[in-house]
Amino acid sequence: MKKLAIFSSLFIGALALAQGIKFEDSNFAAILAKAKKENKLIFVDAYASWCGPCKLMVKNIFPLQTVGDFYNSHFVNAKIDMEKGEGIGLAKKYNVKAFPTYLFINGDGEEVHRTLGYVEEKDFIQFAKDAEDPNKRLTALKQKFENGEKDPAFLKNLAELTIYNDSEFAGKVLDRYFQQKTTLDQDDVQMLLSGTQSTESPLYKIFQSKKSEIIKIFPEDRYAKFDKNIKLNTILKKSYNADTKTWNESYFLTESQKFMTKDESEKMLKRAKANRALKDKDITTYEKITLELYKDYSTANSEELNSLAWNFFENINTKASLEKAVAWAQESVKKDENYANTDTLANLYNKIGDKKNAKIWAEKSVQLAKSTGQDSTDTEKLLESL
Repeated sequence: MKKLAIFSSLFIGALALAQGIKFEDSNFAAILAKAKKENKLIFVDAYASWCGPCKLMVKNIFPLQTVGDFYNSHFVNAKIDMEKGEGIGLAKKYNVKAFPTYLFINGDGEEVHRTLGYVEEKDFIQFAKDAEDPNKRLTALKQKFENGEKDPAFLKNLAELTIYNDSEFAGKVLDRYFQQKTTLDQDDVQMLLSGTQSTESPLYKIFQSKKSEIIKIFPEDRYAKFDKNIKLNTILKKSYNADTKTWNESYFLTESQKFMTKDESEKMLKRAKANRALKDKDITTYEKITLELYKDYSTANSEELNSLAWNFFENINTKASLEKAVAWAQESVKKDENYANTDTLANLYNKIGDKKNAKIWAEKSVQLAKSTGQDSTDTEKLLESL
């Protein structure tokens, strides 16, 4: 009877797994070879471990039977973290800059179509059908644009598909798109702001020329803040040499102080250095700079403090630093108590050995998650271990 129960559970589990997308468990070269042999396209879920929409796709869309049926029969499916292992090189090769990005690649390694973001079931299947139709692929859409297509819906869709990986082309598309529109709506402005990452981007010229229309939707001070961030982002990119991992501090301070105070400029440089150190896994530098920056954290908002505290939980082992992270998490909870920051606080208490407080906050976190319809699986596992 016991053996039968085990077999049954395994059988049920196998059925459940078969319902969703089946991802290959091999390297990209083997995936390419399989796609070529079977004369199929490769579907790549290009994700990052920290990406919220990526996790929601895994939870809500990939396991669906309708999705699995189509993708498993039409593609060789790959799920690749673009910030680890061979994913780093693939992100560079296919110009992946936003997550999640969905790539459709042929057996020769050539990209034929792409899209991105959280996508509902019906649209997710339609994207896959578009990838198989040469007339609906991105290359065909680009050619249609070059042939003079002016339909606003077409132009908006094409801009959304290219805005993160080909800003120069997207700039041309949006220039034509905005020529067709007498007024901008919130979606238009949001698309423009999302894609404008540099003052050297053609999108920045549109951002400037459409100021009078943008500030009808967003307050002028918010427009000014976006403008400042775009300028800062441009200077930061020019200040850091990724090959040598060195900063041109003089350039950053000189250029940024043209539109911000010396104190603001110096703090911004420290934050940029801390973020870069964390990305490069230079944890010692990240820890040192972050502790300097947040000696006084009274003006930091709840989300910022929670993010800092979680980064320390994941990466730092120095007890004094972890105790500082506990203080950040406590302040985050004080300012805006929610599932995320109570979970962070519980994990930090557990890491420093305070099981009593860890249990109290884990219970609170699970309660908050259930009341707001969020997934508390990880917190429940922590609670069970205490």
